[in-house]
Amino acid sequence: MEKFSQFRDKGSGIAPFLTIPTEPSGIALPFHAFLFICRVPLLAFFALSYFLVLQWMPIGVLGRKASLWCILGIPGIWWIDLQIDGVKKGSLAKNSARIPQAGSVIASSCASPIDPLYLAAIFDPIFAATYPNTRMVEPISLFSAVCRAFRHPRLSPPERAKLVDIDTLLKRHPDRILVIFPECTTSNGRGILPMSPSLLTTPPRTKVFAVSLRYTAADVTTPIPHSYISFLWNLCSKPSHCIRIRIAEAVYNISKRTSEPPVAKTTTYTTNYLDTLASDSAASDADTLVGSEDLEGPISKEERAFLDRIAEALARLGRIKRVGLGVKDKIDFIAMWTKSRKRRSS
Repeated sequence: MEKFSQFRDKGSGIAPFLTIPTEPSGIALPFHAFLFICRVPLLAFFALSYFLVLQWMPIGVLGRKASLWCILGIPGIWWIDLQIDGVKKGSLAKNSARIPQAGSVIASSCASPIDPLYLAAIFDPIFAATYPNTRMVEPISLFSAVCRAFRHPRLSPPERAKLVDIDTLLKRHPDRILVIFPECTTSNGRGILPMSPSLLTTPPRTKVFAVSLRYTAADVTTPIPHSYISFLWNLCSKPSHCIRIRIAEAVYNISKRTSEPPVAKTTTYTTNYLDTLASDSAASDADTLVGSEDLEGPISKEERAFLDRIAEALARLGRIKRVGLGVKDKIDFIAMWTKSRKRRSS
């Protein structure tokens, strides 16, 4: 893999876009093949039943969660470990404020299509897609969140995408948790990619929880787009998969800009009326510019510090490092990866 050395982080040497090799089955190959043949039809049946029928029926939160746990249980995905910052084992009931609740935001790591399924089975949230070049987010469904883990990364949203900021989305759904994946694309779980600026539109009083999901074995990650067959084999051919979930302490977006209070005007007999109109017009234009800059303008030091806190929390929870490679680098990596595969096959 030396040909892809340019896609290794210079500081840590981590290559976040390379696939994690699967351990050879050896003499257990017939057993793994048997599990694969039995599980894939069941998984397809339950998944299609939920996404085509059950999610549109009035089955309630418990019904949705039970259906999703059935989907997760078929390939043997088990939740074995949960750690929350500042909460000792057995005292979760006394520290319920330290877990995501309605009106809060989850900034989750992004490595596998299992991520949104697991978060939906636990929190029953709404999802939004993030992009590296805008502070707006795109509301999406659970199915779209799962499919995005197999798709090519994008630097900007589609032309017909209905974009909103996080503040507006939370006001539309005050009784739900919002889940976003601020890395904007999947990795192999060995590094944290740069954060999307969309987190900067979070209201100052809203709790933002960094959540890290780690898998054993780690080959169920999908850093390469359209890796359906290899993912299904790794998922359904093994007896079980373990998930370790880590939830960081909530942080607040104290960097969110607030418009300066208007300066009181003093009226004198010598004040020119036309000058007053001109100053009012200039103030209105300035407010408009400030509002647009707040959504798409450059990132300030305070805003950068807020994004760094979330990225560092994700890296600490996952016991991995932050990398400087982002969506643009992954697009270039995929182009080179595709060319090398074509050369091998020809």
